[in-house]
Amino acid sequence: MLLDTASLYFRAYFGVPESVKSPDGQPVNAVRGLLDFIARLVQDHRPDHLVACMDADWRPQWRVDLIPSYKTHRLAAEATGNEEEIPDTLSPQVPVIERVLDALGIARVGCPGYEADDVIGTLTARAAGPVQIVTGDRDLFQLVDDDRAVTVLYPVKGVGHPQVTDNALLLEKYGVDGAAYADMAALRGDASDGLPGVKGIGEKTAAQLLQTYGDLAGVRAAALDPMSKLTPARRRNLVEGSAYLDVAPTVVRVAADCPLPAFDPVLPSEPLDPMTLEELATRWNLGSSLERVLAALAHP
Repeated sequence: MLLDTASLYFRAYFGVPESVKSPDGQPVNAVRGLLDFIARLVQDHRPDHLVACMDADWRPQWRVDLIPSYKTHRLAAEATGNEEEIPDTLSPQVPVIERVLDALGIARVGCPGYEADDVIGTLTARAAGPVQIVTGDRDLFQLVDDDRAVTVLYPVKGVGHPQVTDNALLLEKYGVDGAAYADMAALRGDASDGLPGVKGIGEKTAAQLLQTYGDLAGVRAAALDPMSKLTPARRRNLVEGSAYLDVAPTVVRVAADCPLPAFDPVLPSEPLDPMTLEELATRWNLGSSLERVLAALAHP
């Protein structure tokens, strides 16, 4: 089981009241919410291995070099204090989350120059057995692979009742499977990530083009083929978007070859550092949330 950790603690932050605080009055809603999520996931799915994948770099320079607008609106939000960016009461909780995960002995893995999505992509590529990816980010649907038993648990109604995303569900909802999802995402773009997409092509049109021409290379070839059935406007938009389409797939696709550090992904049955964990529990008022995690870990 691979956790898109930032996605989950961000969801926890907004799902648990800020009135949940440490003894000195600091909010710990994201910390406790994430612990509750982990307890429920371990209880419901019983993974043998669990990795909390981290953003060592949420806006890698190699992606920005290819598409300069990549996540620029988030930089602007950060500079202006826009609430869409990480709220001030969330960012101080992240180091606490990291210390608690370390004391529990739950693997926490990031890679300099890469996002958590890339860590997840790399670990998925390496996996010898089934993989469950827990994320609220649809970009990771590109990793769904029925042949390798890779599914995404997408918490539409929380982690207790996630959407179990396989190829059948992707085909039903989006008209493409996991293998074609990144191509669809490149064509349609994503304003939230600063990806412009191709003019006039939304999600449904992108799916239709991929169904007709197979993949992004096939769509681009059709745009250059005067005998293809593309409308003149669509052909023109695809050709004019060539520079973007040259680089978009590299930006959109998660990396599968991050140079990850050595780590132990085995889910612990007891805390790695109980003394530190006890100190953290007292310092940050982790209470029943930590107790639920410990109970879930102790009952394989």
